[in-house]
Amino acid sequence: MGGTMLKQLKPAIILTILLTVLTGIIYPLLVTGVAQLAMPDEANGSMIERDRKAVGSVLVGQPFADPKYFWSRPSATSPYPYNAGASSGSNQGPTNPALKEAVSARIKALRDSDPGNAAPVPADLVTASASGLDPHISPAAAEYQLARVARIRRMAAQKVRGLVADATEGRQLGFLGEPRVNVLRLNLALDAQR
Repeated sequence: MGGTMLKQLKPAIILTILLTVLTGIIYPLLVTGVAQLAMPDEANGSMIERDRKAVGSVLVGQPFADPKYFWSRPSATSPYPYNAGASSGSNQGPTNPALKEAVSARIKALRDSDPGNAAPVPADLVTASASGLDPHISPAAAEYQLARVARIRRMAAQKVRGLVADATEGRQLGFLGEPRVNVLRLNLALDAQR
């Protein structure tokens, strides 16, 4: 009886070890190697560097609260906003009072930072995305903030508008999605204008 059980266990143990090496070591090394060769920037997180230091990724949103910067789309990740390790939305529905309070507070912050701006606030400036990590805002959200940023930085609105245009990405493959503005790239371009 003991020999029969060992005879049955031996192939299972060998197969477990073989599959562990194949799927836990060889496959990840192969995929990583191909990614590094085919698209090294993306494989390394699409990082943006300034003075040889990583300042962020073009793929992950960051908080900007200073009025001299364009503000990002709000984040609902926990335990803190823009937590790349916990991508999530708020899961608050349109009838949830907490969502209404959060949106009202965000609108107030935008209005307080630019009291003369009576334009309607774009939805993406007051609602979090499903991931909570969206690095983009709509061109309308950038336009809404443009006068404030230009005024505080003492820059011509047309110059700031040009930087917004440079940071605007078109539709993927020409027809997928909507045009969008990468907030980190835009704010770094503003800082480079000193």
